[in-house]
Amino acid sequence: MAPDLVDLTDRINMTPFQALMIPVALVGSVFLSLGAHFQSAGVHRVEARIGRQSGGLSVRHVLALLGSGSWVLGTLMLGCAVVLQLVSITFAPLIVVQPLGAVALVITTWFSTRSSGVPLDAPSRRAVWTCIVGVGIFVGIAALVGHETPISHSQLVTVLVVLAVVLAIVLLSFRLVRRRRNPLYFIVGAGILYGFVATLAKVTLNRVVNGTFDWVTAVAIAGVIVAAVLGGYFVQNAYASGSPDLVIAGLTVIDPIVAVGIGIVVLREATGAPWFAVAGFLLAAAIAITGVFQLAKHQPEARR
Repeated sequence: MAPDLVDLTDRINMTPFQALMIPVALVGSVFLSLGAHFQSAGVHRVEARIGRQSGGLSVRHVLALLGSGSWVLGTLMLGCAVVLQLVSITFAPLIVVQPLGAVALVITTWFSTRSSGVPLDAPSRRAVWTCIVGVGIFVGIAALVGHETPISHSQLVTVLVVLAVVLAIVLLSFRLVRRRRNPLYFIVGAGILYGFVATLAKVTLNRVVNGTFDWVTAVAIAGVIVAAVLGGYFVQNAYASGSPDLVIAGLTVIDPIVAVGIGIVVLREATGAPWFAVAGFLLAAAIAITGVFQLAKHQPEARR
């Protein structure tokens, strides 16, 4: 057997209990898709009632969403999705379970076509399957090379510094482009922020489980809250300017790519992976991102 293949075989070290986290993550994906469907419906109903705003959702819109039964139901379902996601990333490598959210794209697409009565055209179907194939390849490689490693103090500090830079860039860019109501901008922003939410949640839970809680961990918890709130605001704006299919496609591709990128580079969850695994990661990410841009180009909302 070639040296690289022997090395790869040695990296397959997920325990049976960790493997059980895969179905947990898949159930979370179902709640994610349902939550996205109901939240999107709630946002559109609120905008139909009080009007749209060019600079993104206002405080009045946000308060109105709290009184929307559809939006509240979607939020509760997303809460269930988050709980299941936290359970899965606590006990399994981030690079294995995080990309499984792509299953939500299939379910959300089905719900959207059923509720609108407008089936997906051929370009949209190809875009959806391109996303799924890309993420599927990503998960397959991650399952082979992913492994848990103790998370150090310096690794957590590195993630927090990068998050601070990202938050500054996101807030500055929002002031510059918010009036264009570009759904891709909001989706990319939300995906990046949620990628950091998943990563910091993983790091924080890892340290709490191992009995390590200090001021850096407290800062990490604050970072999770800030990134989650800002990411949630971006998602609501994405619903207002794009289809739920596109929103879920972007989140289930960009979120895991960011989280997995941090998991590989900073948390070293793929240390020792052979060169062809790294090449496969890059190829799979390129395929998935291509699908998102194709779905943005042919998004079903434009035909509805």
